[in-house]
Amino acid sequence: MLQLHLRLNLFRRFVRDGKAVAAVEFALILPLLVTLYFGTVEAASLYTVDRRVATVASTMADLISREQTCITNDKLSSYFNAATGIMQPYATTALKQVVSFMSVGSTGTVTIKWSQPYGTGAVARTIGVTTALANTTTAPQINTLARTKGWLVAAEIQYPYQPLYGVVIKTINLAHTEYFLPRYEGEITKAATC
Repeated sequence: MLQLHLRLNLFRRFVRDGKAVAAVEFALILPLLVTLYFGTVEAASLYTVDRRVATVASTMADLISREQTCITNDKLSSYFNAATGIMQPYATTALKQVVSFMSVGSTGTVTIKWSQPYGTGAVARTIGVTTALANTTTAPQINTLARTKGWLVAAEIQYPYQPLYGVVIKTINLAHTEYFLPRYEGEITKAATC
């Protein structure tokens, strides 16, 4: 009985003592603060990688569109290698790049003239196939973009982002596609030598 009485007195002193309140409050809010911190770091990293994937797509389409009449396979490979440098310091082993050159007809039909993949698992578009650019793009928009009838350079970039901690989400697939007009308004062919 005496031991029970001592424990009750100890408990009453603990309840009346205000010094422990801050420690209890901190212990209650600490998991929320840690989660908020790591979530912010993860969101910032995801945003950075997504911007880099968009930059790779834009850079590849822009570099190809600057060619006058022909691009060599070696030059195209050097562009692909340079584009992977944009992704540094993030791993580029899973980066998939596909550059395609397309003919746009007066009715908005798009035909693949040539397509070049780069990276493990990247698949080129089928040459000669008439295709749609995107679900949201209509024929008048395509014709306006390609000067009624003309050419387009497409750069499609895919990157499976692995979160830093990967506790809740394991992989986020990022993808960006950019369409550029050739600067010299003519067809750009792809060959071993030009």
